[in-house]
Amino acid sequence: MKYILITGVSTGIGYETTKIFIKNGYHVLGSLRKTPDAERLQQEFMDRFTPLLFDITDHNAIKQAVKIVKEKTGDSGLSGLINNAGISVTGPIEFIDVESFRYQFEVNFFGHIAVIKNFLPLLGAKKKCPYPPGRIVNISSISGVIPFPFMSPYCSSKFALEAFSHSLRTELLPYGIDVIIIGPGSIKTPIWDKIPQLSQEILDSVYGTAITRFAKNAMRSAENGISLKFFANKLFRIFESDNPRYRYSIVKNKFFYYTLTKMLINTKLMKNYFTKMYK
Repeated sequence: MKYILITGVSTGIGYETTKIFIKNGYHVLGSLRKTPDAERLQQEFMDRFTPLLFDITDHNAIKQAVKIVKEKTGDSGLSGLINNAGISVTGPIEFIDVESFRYQFEVNFFGHIAVIKNFLPLLGAKKKCPYPPGRIVNISSISGVIPFPFMSPYCSSKFALEAFSHSLRTELLPYGIDVIIIGPGSIKTPIWDKIPQLSQEILDSVYGTAITRFAKNAMRSAENGISLKFFANKLFRIFESDNPRYRYSIVKNKFFYYTLTKMLINTKLMKNYFTKMYK
């Protein structure tokens, strides 16, 4: 039996990825924050799934989860850790308080660091480890390479995660633990349903027209984005690859929305593009 830990499995990417790994013979240990979600997934996946009730910002709860995983995996260790849990704080910087910005980092950055540090020994980061080294997959975003307006907290947290992942990969070379970054574009995922409505204060501000257009474009991109099933299958194939790349961009119309945009992001052409698009 191969064991894998996936964070944030109640819905979206985490849930779909859990299904794919279980279908392919893995036992998934999945983190959730709510007991009803844990019971629902336990009933669906039966003995191929172990729910772990913890919020990735709760370091004590993570430590308790490590004990459960140790007991479950025994002498097998973890074949992998997929850091998927995340939130999106959006809006003009002028209207985002520092605490909200900080909480964005607590979840999307420091939470992943806490999970990684606590589970590293079960991934093979110890001398004379009796089981093969596992792999770490950090779910980033196109926003971890290309910063968009009105998404500065989210983009900043993903940029930080990308830098951390590259440093971590080199440090873990002695243990043979791979660190893989996967940066998707828009995906049809419930994260878009969790973004709060724009306040009247923002709508009445100098940003009103621009952010309204931005929100509509974001929702349209999500509706036409990659399906969860496609993304989860792609993630599984990457995880199982004998010689995975350091980073993968899973983006529709990749040249226009990723390659070209990345090339132009530091030029006035991009400023003109955003100015025209959002009026």
